[in-house]
Amino acid sequence: FSLSEELKKKDGNLAFRDIAIASRIDANLNNYEQMHNCEVGAHDLSCDAIGLKGFSLRLALSCLVDADHHDTACNYKNESDVSAIPTQWDKRLSALKYYVENLNSKSSGNKRNKLRDDIFNACLNAPLTESLKYCDAPVGSGKTTAVMAYLLRLAEEKKLRHVFVVLPYTNIIKQSVDVYRKSLVLEGENPEEIVAAHYHQADFSDLNSRHLATLWKAPIIVTSAVQFFETMAESSTARLRKLHELPGSAIFVDEAHAVMPIHLWVQQWEWMIELVKKWTNYFVFASGSLVKFWEFSQIATSQYIVNSLLPEEIKVQANAAESERIYFPQRTSPLDRHELINLIISKSGPRLVILNTVQSAAVIAHEMKEKGFQVNHLSTSLSPIDRRKIIESIEKRLKDKTQNDWTLVATSCVEAGMDFSFKTAFRESCSITSLIQISGRVNRHSENTTCEVIDFRTRDPLLNKHPAFEVSRVVLDNMAQEDLLNNSSISDISTEALRRELGKNSMIDVIEQIRKNEQGQNYKEVAKLCRIITSDTLTVVVSANVLEKLKSMEKVTSQELLNNSVQIWSTKISRLDLQPLDFYGDIYSLGSYEYDSDFLGYMEGMLPQIYKDEDGYII
Repeated sequence: FSLSEELKKKDGNLAFRDIAIASRIDANLNNYEQMHNCEVGAHDLSCDAIGLKGFSLRLALSCLVDADHHDTACNYKNESDVSAIPTQWDKRLSALKYYVENLNSKSSGNKRNKLRDDIFNACLNAPLTESLKYCDAPVGSGKTTAVMAYLLRLAEEKKLRHVFVVLPYTNIIKQSVDVYRKSLVLEGENPEEIVAAHYHQADFSDLNSRHLATLWKAPIIVTSAVQFFETMAESSTARLRKLHELPGSAIFVDEAHAVMPIHLWVQQWEWMIELVKKWTNYFVFASGSLVKFWEFSQIATSQYIVNSLLPEEIKVQANAAESERIYFPQRTSPLDRHELINLIISKSGPRLVILNTVQSAAVIAHEMKEKGFQVNHLSTSLSPIDRRKIIESIEKRLKDKTQNDWTLVATSCVEAGMDFSFKTAFRESCSITSLIQISGRVNRHSENTTCEVIDFRTRDPLLNKHPAFEVSRVVLDNMAQEDLLNNSSISDISTEALRRELGKNSMIDVIEQIRKNEQGQNYKEVAKLCRIITSDTLTVVVSANVLEKLKSMEKVTSQELLNNSVQIWSTKISRLDLQPLDFYGDIYSLGSYEYDSDFLGYMEGMLPQIYKDEDGYII
């Protein structure tokens, strides 16, 4: 609710009540009370009620809503009672250790694998005394399984209800789910019941759709940052329904540098501390470019000690290994698209090139292909189902060591969490953490001598700039000039970058708005202000088969719709003159624009227009 709105109802006399039925309820209240007392007996209600606020109030509402929704859904045969699944943390830990040992036995002797072993064992044997921990092991060093080993030990020791894994990108969620289902599911168990994947917007208020909601009931839940953190701030009953599963759980926030905008950490940190203090929760924050946000008074107003899972000697080893694995050369002058392509092909392959916009990636991939170079393209101009097919082909191509002269041109959708290992990487200037993350896709297993990760700028009308990176690019410039990238630990670099960005960014107003609304119990406004994804995009169906089913009014599941669609900015929808489908006001088709499922996606149809306008425009 919004407290200020409720107090306006009849001068507060009908606060938290439905005005339309209040008089009827009041007229029958004595009868209701007598019926109630006959069933369960009278109770002394003279004691003062405890006033719940904030997060505790959300949890209470979650308990009420889940009970109510579940009973209703069972009545309509949309849900059924399901017995609690045994957690069996000790057995899952044994299965994980066996899985990791089996993996390492296949590639023993490699220095990188020795480091992974050390990190896994350090996490496995870390003390279980603190509620907040962090792991800043380098990218590609096995954090997915190492941190899980610690959490399973913790869950067994503390008798926890669930283990949550929170990730920022859907492509790495699927990858993590696959690993956990292979390593944690016991014989005879259904993998989907043990490791639940929750990363699409699958919450529904409609009575007939409630049974589709993912309710965080499994022992291990792998979920998106959007689902997890927006649920923490939620005011609507549909999404709050699952929140009460969170207390008594361990939460692994992976790729923590990217899970949400930095200004949202202030309020979210307060809720995390409340979960730790009052609700027996445990958190681990991890990333190969971890930002220690809890060290900043502007963010972590409630100071709390966060200790490392890794001993100092392993961190020293890891940083030394990183300097042998990758190198960040000095930046060149800004490049036009032709100069950029020449620079790309001058380096050893296979090569990875990351650009800041969908349009820029499509232009470079298209022109490289036109020049006869071997090139793959991957961005959100492709639907999720088509991206998965391309990722599979890239993985096969990387395993073929006989053909290395090719390039993957992509956007940041492959920046983190992908198990790719290229010889050289190029990253359009964005931020320190993005540059560090892309280094995790280069020489990932230290199979080569030191490999280059090249930061570049562009000056070309068709390679448009992303306005969101202005501040972080300035900080990156300054730190590159000081040559900090090759002379400091990754975690220290990332934290220093945030320190400098905070000095240039004005986030105080938004932070203060969230704080005031939370304290003033205006929960609808808090939920609105704490949205992680606020971009105004619309769904555009790109599959001819799904499009035909929608037009024929056949049933299309939400999963099928999401897998076969792309998201395009609403301002571009009108500019491109895309039309909504009949009976679906917020679902569109590409109309006459071409869609290439194997290469450029919807950019196949947009490029002719873009080339007509040398000024370009952002798609």
